[in-house]
Formats: sequence, C-alpha cells, structure tokens
Amino acid sequence: MRVGLAGCGVIGRRRAEVVCRSEGDQLVVVADVDRARAEDAAGQFHCQWTTDWRQVVGRPDLDVVIVSTTNDWLAPITVAALRHGRHVLCEKPPGRNASEARQMVEAAQDGGRLLKTGFNHRHHPAVAKAHELFRQGAIGEIFLIRCRYGHGGRPGYEKEWRLQRQISGGGELLDQGIHAIDLFRWFLGEFAEVTGFTATYFWGASPDSASFASEDRVEDSAFVLLRTARDQVASLHASWVQWKNTFCFEVFGREGYLAADGLGGGYGPERLVWGRRRPESGPPVERRFEFSGPDRSWELEWREFRQAIRENRQPLGSGYDGWQAMLLIDALYRKSRTP
Repeated sequence: MRVGLAGCGVIGRRRAEVVCRSEGDQLVVVADVDRARAEDAAGQFHCQWTTDWRQVVGRPDLDVVIVSTTNDWLAPITVAALRHGRHVLCEKPPGRNASEARQMVEAAQDGGRLLKTGFNHRHHPAVAKAHELFRQGAIGEIFLIRCRYGHGGRPGYEKEWRLQRQISGGGELLDQGIHAIDLFRWFLGEFAEVTGFTATYFWGASPDSASFASEDRVEDSAFVLLRTARDQVASLHASWVQWKNTFCFEVFGREGYLAADGLGGGYGPERLVWGRRRPESGPPVERRFEFSGPDRSWELEWREFRQAIRENRQPLGSGYDGWQAMLLIDALYRKSRTP
C-alpha cells in the first residue's frame, strides 16, 4: 500500500517506522506544521514532505492516510482523507469528543472506506493472550475487570498541548484511559451505565492558582465504573500522578482470573498470570506467561489493518469502537462536572 502520514511527532514516527518495515508498503509523503520536523522525518524515511496536510489527503496515489496530530486536528484531517477515498488509521483518541468521532465514522460509511482507531493495546501480547484464553473459556463468565494505568509526567509536562483543553479535549482519561475503556468493551461488549469522577491533583494547575477552578483545566486522574446490562463491572483508575509507570489489567471470571501486567519499556516486562479456581477453594492453580523482546504491538496492529483492507472487513479496533469509547468518556465527563 502507498501511505501518507499527517503528524510527525513521536507516535507519527513510530507509525512511519512500521510502514517502512512492512514488506510491500511504501511511505510516500509526510506532513507536519513544523517544517523542520517534516523535513527531518522525510530524510529519515526517504519520502516527500509538506507542511500542509491537505497535500497529503488530496493525493490520488495514496491508499491509506495515518493521522497522528494533536487531538484538535484528528477529525478534520481524517474526515477529509475519507472523503478523498482513502482508508484511514486515526490515532487515539478519535477527536476531542464523541461528536468528532461520529463525524469520522459517518464519513467512512458515506465513502465506503475503512476507518481504524489507533488501539495498539489490543495487540500487546499479554493482553492479546488474555483475550484468547477468555474466548476459549479459560475463566468462564466474566464478573469484573479492573485496570490501573498511568505515569508521572515529565519535566515541563504542564506546558504541553495535552494539558490545553481546547487542543486535547480532556486529560488522562482521553490520553491513556481510553485504551482501558476500549479493552473493557473488547472483553465485555457494550455498557449500560457509567459513573465516576475526575480530578486535577498536580498537573495543569496548583490549588493556589486562580486558574485551578477554570473550565480550561484537564484532569490528571480519572476514577471510572462501568456496568453492563448483565451487571458485569469494569473499574478504571487512570492517572498522571501514578509517579511510576504502571499498567495492570485484571479479568475475574467464574472459573478463575487473568492478570496482565506491564507494557514493556518503562512499564516493565509484559507478563500474564492465568489463575484457575479450585472447586474446593484454596490457592488457585496458576500458569505464568512472560513476553520478552521489543514492543511489536504497533507492527501487529498495522498488519491486522492491512488484512482488513484486503478482506474488506472492519479492522480490530475500528472507527466505530473508537466512537463508542468516546461516548462512554463523554458521559463520564458530564457526570464528573455535575454536583
């Protein structure tokens, strides 16, 4: 496939690297509002560059456009690319709110193109193995899913675009929490109820600041409870004040549990524990899986998207999945601002 990229930041370059390593695919052009960044990426990946994303989405020789810009530009660029007849991989979150995500889904439907949301966590080996075991009936019917996810920021984090609501649309719930929300839906399906609240403890404003109560601030912590129509519950604590990088995803069922921990790199090695409940109770029988090596989730996600295009089917982690996750997040944001 011939691919164009809008947005040459850290995630955009990661996507570009995957395309360039994919046999038979070609990165044709990259775009970024920062000319130096666009030129540098083009030099690294041996392709053309531009500072105008319109010169990417309007090219008739492209099959796919990857959109990895700041959140405020995800919807306009994705919709334009779909209307020009391109398949699109849009980075998470798909826009700043559910309305923008819906615009993307409708544009894909109207144009008969495929829209993929960047949910690479479905392809992390510990999570993917957990889902495989669940589908095989390893733990029976699910009662509860619990996720802890977060990091501690970095120097100057309070000045980054993620903490500017007009650009980002929200804070940690949109940044990392949406991955957990998507995984909840992957395991449990649709939810009938959402509740919880958000808080700003450290990043974005201090308690002594006049802007602390401003509507422009974004949350650095989110506490979420979701419930299905069958009373299955999913709970999430997502936080930028975790201080130590953490990812823990636990699934509890009638016959046992699955506990995935780590994402590689700074989040620690990926591990999965499969615990089987003994009929007589007592300590469960556990089997452990360890996944070493580099993070291949981005590569596996791209490979699955390519296959979906070939087979003309919805990809794993589709645009619709992104939209539904955003509807749940919008509902949580409304509740968190209601006394």
